Amino acid sequence: MKKRFQVIVYGVLLLLTCSFTECYKPVGQGDGLPKHIRTLAIPPFQNPSLRFKVEQRFTSAMIDEALRRARALHVVSTAEDADAVMLGTIKSFSLRPVGLDDLGRARVFEVAITIEMIVKDQTKNKVLFQNPNLVFRGEYEIASDPKTFFSEEGPAVDRIARDFAKSVMTTILEGF
Repeated sequence: MKKRFQVIVYGVLLLLTCSFTECYKPVGQGDGLPKHIRTLAIPPFQNPSLRFKVEQRFTSAMIDEALRRARALHVVSTAEDADAVMLGTIKSFSLRPVGLDDLGRARVFEVAITIEMIVKDQTKNKVLFQNPNLVFRGEYEIASDPKTFFSEEGPAVDRIARDFAKSVMTTILEGF
């Protein structure tokens, strides 16, 4: 009697488990790109904004994020032999004060960077992702003591570049 009850319980549990497999899909699979794309080219971003080395920071952050998140993809820097190419353009870079100290000097600055991103499938000649105006912002504060002054602009741009790369790769890989 006890053995029959255990078989029935296991059977019901197995039936419940099997019936919910089609309803449940874990996120984060990274299967947003078509299956035939195995090589992704990320050439250096273009920078008509004339801000020094911003495109290098964004290109580097995007390559790091692609290598970290899309392990099945082979990331290259030239588009000739790649299945897909990711093109980025730093359209604008703005810096403005958003906080003042007691003497009226700017202490907190906001960095806003506008980027155009395009991901093209080169085998089917199709645009997979395109956004002409991705805007990412960040703030940094400068020290009040001139002896300890350190320009925080570079680290702030690095943080924005990492956030940008995470956001774009999530959008592309997860289809959000």
